[in-house]
Amino acid sequence: MPTQFVSIIFLVLVGIWILFSFIKILREYERGVIFRLGRLIGAKGPGLIILIPFIDKMVRVDLRVITYDVPAQDVITKDNVSVKVNAVVYFQVTDANKAIVSVTNYFEATSQIAQTTLRSVLGQQELDDLLANREKINVELQRIIDDQTEPWGIKVSVVEVKNVDLPPEMTRAMAKQAEAERERRSKVIHAEGEFQASAKLADAARVIASAPNALQLRFLQTLTEVAAEKNSTLIFPVPVDILTSLKTYLDQKTGE
Repeated sequence: MPTQFVSIIFLVLVGIWILFSFIKILREYERGVIFRLGRLIGAKGPGLIILIPFIDKMVRVDLRVITYDVPAQDVITKDNVSVKVNAVVYFQVTDANKAIVSVTNYFEATSQIAQTTLRSVLGQQELDDLLANREKINVELQRIIDDQTEPWGIKVSVVEVKNVDLPPEMTRAMAKQAEAERERRSKVIHAEGEFQASAKLADAARVIASAPNALQLRFLQTLTEVAAEKNSTLIFPVPVDILTSLKTYLDQKTGE
């Protein structure tokens, strides 16, 4: 009797194991690629999947977007500057059958393609373009990687260059260049201000020349401003016209 009881329990356990082996439940974002005696049947799911025990084999495939952080790559730019660049790649499986049948490991293959493409594309860029045209480079990387992974049923949606680490000497050189550029702009702005001020002074001189009394009024205004400062010494400027008239008068007297 005990032997029969043990046999029954064993048969029940085997039956449960067989039941769970050919009944699978797939989530909404999962697909099951079915192989029957080694031949591809196709992708099924989501929901309840029934397999033939010992004949059908199923491989689960996740269709959600995968975020892959590309390790820092040593890149030599077109102008022979050595930098370290890392990026992030967003991709997902669009064809579960191709992702399992066309490549051994689609995640590993995509990661390797991303690393080699990153080094290749950035190696064709100059450092200034790499720092300034980040968006354009991202689009180019996405296009190239997506073209290579498309036969595997992989869609690369976004590629973003995250960090560009420069050598210390290059960082110092760029800082000096930026400082020199700021100094140049400061001098240009100062020169433009001087030019505009001189133009305004020339306009004022023409206005005063057209109205001689304006010079006398300006002279009196200046005296008022100086007197308000309560200085002990006052300097009275003498108009050039007065000196010229005085010189002409003295020359006439001398000639007589």
